[in-house]
Amino acid sequence: MAKTFYTQEHEWLRVEDDGVVTVGVTDYAQDHLGDLVYVQLPEVDKEFVKGEEAAVIESVKTAGEILMPVAGMVTAVNETLGDEPGKVNEDPMGEGWFFKFKASDTAALDDLMDEAGYKSYIETLG
Repeated sequence: MAKTFYTQEHEWLRVEDDGVVTVGVTDYAQDHLGDLVYVQLPEVDKEFVKGEEAAVIESVKTAGEILMPVAGMVTAVNETLGDEPGKVNEDPMGEGWFFKFKASDTAALDDLMDEAGYKSYIETLG
């Protein structure tokens, strides 16, 4: 069964049984960003270190980046977002995912928040 983690940058990570990690932004994030108008995704097979910029997003309000939550190599990207960046707003935890990767060290995922921890975190933001 998939396990979901969250970052303080409002990204979610869904870890499948095969170890593949899917990354997207939370509903909280997409709501604060406003309508997404552009998404630049990473290249498949590119390796990233933790904290490195993996994707770029632009909305009607702001521009930002999706940072690599843990080190790993990108295995797939959501090509649909190139033509339909609004999918992130419509279904941030589903069809609005950004990319999938294989973590270099899966134990690093344990440093991230679970759903209860993330809910507590966003409550502190007001």
